[in-house]
Amino acid sequence: MSFKVLKSYFYSLIKRWMCEREALAATEAAMIFPIMLAIFVGVFDVGNGILANQKTVRASQVVADLIARNNVVSDNDVAEAIEAGRLAFEPMNSSAYGVDVISMRFDEMGVPEIVWRETVNMTPIADPIGSVAMLQTPNEGVVMVAVEFEYEPIFARHIISTFDMQEIAFSRGRRSPVVSRE
Repeated sequence: MSFKVLKSYFYSLIKRWMCEREALAATEAAMIFPIMLAIFVGVFDVGNGILANQKTVRASQVVADLIARNNVVSDNDVAEAIEAGRLAFEPMNSSAYGVDVISMRFDEMGVPEIVWRETVNMTPIADPIGSVAMLQTPNEGVVMVAVEFEYEPIFARHIISTFDMQEIAFSRGRRSPVVSRE
């Protein structure tokens, strides 16, 4: 087969393909598909990010609630509460989960002091006493739990590395004003 015949054959094939409606629809689909795929992937990552943020809120509330249930907590109680917070992230990867649990007491003048603190897998909160300014009731106490989670998008990780999420929950002791530690 000569080059001229082959060229003529391909030229007529392309000309027929361009005139067909199906070819036009296939061309449009090929142009729109990458855009639709990018939108789908973006919605998936944003949805997972929102879910991770809600799990961060939930984990802080769970840990604060479990600590505030007792008037005295043991090391085991604190470890179990922290583990319950980690489990709140299931089925997500919880290796980027960190928690800072602080029990505070307010004296008769309402001045806060830290009774005990447990920090796991994160940098401790810089100014916990400043965070409880609105909760200062004389002769009371509060449990403050800060949870941090580093969310890494599944599909957009080469565009956006991670989102650092932090939530702080406060809870008053149920059985006593201050939650002490053994």
